[in-house]
Amino acid sequence: MNRRTALLLSVLTTFSAFAAAPVRAVDTKCYELRTYTAAPGKLDALLQRFRNHTVALFAKHGMTNVGYWVPVDNSDRKLIYLLSFPDRTARDASFKAFGADPEWKAAQKASEADGKLVDKLESRFLTATDFSKFDVVEGNSASRIFELRTYTCGPNNLPRLLSRFRDHTVGLFSQHGIKHFGYWTPSVGQPGAEDTLVYLLVHDSTEAMNASFDAFRKDPAWIAAKEASEKAAGGSLTAENGVKSVPLIPTDFFQIKNP
Repeated sequence: MNRRTALLLSVLTTFSAFAAAPVRAVDTKCYELRTYTAAPGKLDALLQRFRNHTVALFAKHGMTNVGYWVPVDNSDRKLIYLLSFPDRTARDASFKAFGADPEWKAAQKASEADGKLVDKLESRFLTATDFSKFDVVEGNSASRIFELRTYTCGPNNLPRLLSRFRDHTVGLFSQHGIKHFGYWTPSVGQPGAEDTLVYLLVHDSTEAMNASFDAFRKDPAWIAAKEASEKAAGGSLTAENGVKSVPLIPTDFFQIKNP
């Protein structure tokens, strides 16, 4: 069997396996990815406020706590978390009720007696892709690594990138032991809606992450899919420096829930 035939068979096998998977209901929820930059010396206090008050109050007001993380390299004092809501209207109503809750007001006032805890808040609304999948990962392992990956495409290449993920990448990730925690694009009207893919992966450890991606990049099926998609596009689907990866550690108050 020559290399061309082997590559074709590998691609067809991957596609067939992915196509045979059960059809999932369309995920129409509104997701919000929020990143807090804590004030100097205040990250522990911010995490404590989430642990003791915020997470439970979010749930009280109809928010789904999808996940909470801090970067492995957290010199910038970040807390990154993901919420989901039935829709944007429900999101706005939930935050309005949360902000007016006397319990939240008391917790915020007490925690900020010596100064504010947050220097900066960044928020991005996300919509799940039609191939988004969520592998249930129970419990918090001390070595487990989540990975937040953001791809910025070149002009008109987002549909091509999504097709490559839908038809090849997601299935190949699974074959190489990479677990999925969701795939999204910024919601319509959000910055990046035309050129950005955001997704979260789960690895058993940093070593497992590196080994999985090394095997994935060498896989003949991936090589063939990448070459075919880039040939059709006339070059790379992502912009220069358009791939960002942030390894994350789940917080101790992160209780994994299906978003």
